[in-house]
Amino acid sequence: MVILRSKELRDLSPSDLEVKLTELHAEYDTLVSKGAVAGVDNPGKIKETRRTIARVLTIMNENKQQGE
Repeated sequence: MVILRSKELRDLSPSDLEVKLTELHAEYDTLVSKGAVAGVDNPGKIKETRRTIARVLTIMNENKQQGE
């Protein structure tokens, strides 16, 4: 998956953010399980995926607080 920046994520709707979050969690789980068994080709991808998940969650929380 392509690295998503905050500016790109802010343009998405809340339902699209939830879909992206689900996709990122699935990708992260796959990377971690592959890394535990056979090693990963690019260990930086695990770190970047985890950071992108954090970005999505942060933007979702910001949107939720603005809606209150």
